Amino acid sequence: MGACTSKPQKPNPYAPTHPNDNIAPISPPTHHHDTDAVAAAADDDNQPHSSPLFPFFTPSPAYLWKKYKSPASSKTGKSANSTPLRIFRRPFPPPSPAKHIRAVLRRRRQQTKKSSAATAATDTAAIPDEEDEAVVELDKRFGFSKELTSRLEMGEEVGRGHFGYTCCGKYKKGEFKGQQVAVKIIPKTKMTTAIAVEDVRREVKILRALTGHNNLVKFYDAFEDHDNVYIVMELCEGGELLDRILSRGGKYTEDDAKAVLVQILNVVAFCHIQGVVHRDLKPENFLYTSEDENSQLKAIDFGLSDFVRPDERLNDIVGSAYYVAPEVLHRSYGIEADVWSIGVIAYILLCGSRPFWAQDRVWNFPGSLES
Repeated sequence: MGACTSKPQKPNPYAPTHPNDNIAPISPPTHHHDTDAVAAAADDDNQPHSSPLFPFFTPSPAYLWKKYKSPASSKTGKSANSTPLRIFRRPFPPPSPAKHIRAVLRRRRQQTKKSSAATAATDTAAIPDEEDEAVVELDKRFGFSKELTSRLEMGEEVGRGHFGYTCCGKYKKGEFKGQQVAVKIIPKTKMTTAIAVEDVRREVKILRALTGHNNLVKFYDAFEDHDNVYIVMELCEGGELLDRILSRGGKYTEDDAKAVLVQILNVVAFCHIQGVVHRDLKPENFLYTSEDENSQLKAIDFGLSDFVRPDERLNDIVGSAYYVAPEVLHRSYGIEADVWSIGVIAYILLCGSRPFWAQDRVWNFPGSLES
C-alpha cells in the first residue's frame, strides 16, 4: 500500500536537528581492572546530559544528589543510594503538645506585668514600697512666712476640727500689734496626699481673695514651719450659731430667723459673685463676733471651698451629711449646692430639728456629725 499524498507529513518540532545530536555514545563494557576507563565512566556520570526531546538543559534532581553526597552517607560511610533523599541522621521529633500552652502562659505573664505596672502608677491609694517612699515624697512647702514665733504670741486652744485645731494668739509687733487673733493650726502629718496639700493652698488663696465683707471672717496672714501650717484670722468670741440655737430651745421666731438668714444670704451671695462655692454651710461654721444678742455673724472654715465658673460643674462629694445637696451626691453641681444648705439651716431655725433623718444610708463626709 502506498502512503497518502493529500497532506504533507508535519515535522516533529521536538526532534533533534541531526539524528545523532544529544545522544550519548554507547561505550563498550569495561573491566574493573581498567582504572582509566572506570574514572572516565565516573566523570561521564557526573556530567549532565541534555534531554533528547528538549534542546535546552534540564538537569535531573538525581544528578545533584550524586554530585553532593548527603551528610548521613559521608559520616556513616554508606552509599547515598542506600537511603535516597535522606539528609537527616534521625527523623523529626514529635511536636510537643505543651508548646502552645507554654506560649499562652508566657503571654499572660507579660500582660499581667504590664497591667500591674500601669495600676501601680495610676492608683494613688496603693501602698508604696519602702524604696518608693524614700524616693517619692510630697512637697509640703507652701512658701509662707516662717516668722510665726517672732511675730505672734500663741495662747490656749479654743476649738478643734477634723483637719486641725484653733488657738488664740496676739500680735507682738507690726501693723496689728496687740491685736487678738485666732490661729488655725493644720499639722503637715495629716497631709498624706497631694490633694490634701492642694486643699490647704486653696483655702489660703480663697481667704486672701474674699476680703471686705462684714459677714466674712477677716484673714490676716499665713505662716508655716517644719511641722504645721498656721492660718491667722479674726477672733470671734461669741460662739457658734449652733450654740445659740440650742440655748433658745431649738426654735427661732420668724423675725429672729430672718435676721440670721439675711446675714447668711449676704455673705454667700458675695462668695458666689467672687466665683467661690463654700460647700460646707452649716450652723457650726457661722460664728458671732461677741456674746451680744445682736452681734454680727461671720462665715468661717473654707477648707472644702473651691473656685467655680458659671458654666462649670463640680463632681467632688464633700460636705456634711445632713446639709449636702442631692446634686452633690450625683456629682454634678455648682453654686446652687450652697442654696440647698441654707434652706436646711432655715428649716432648723424655724422648726428646731433637721428636715432629714434617713436611717437606710449614712454619708460619712469629712466634718459631718458622724465623723
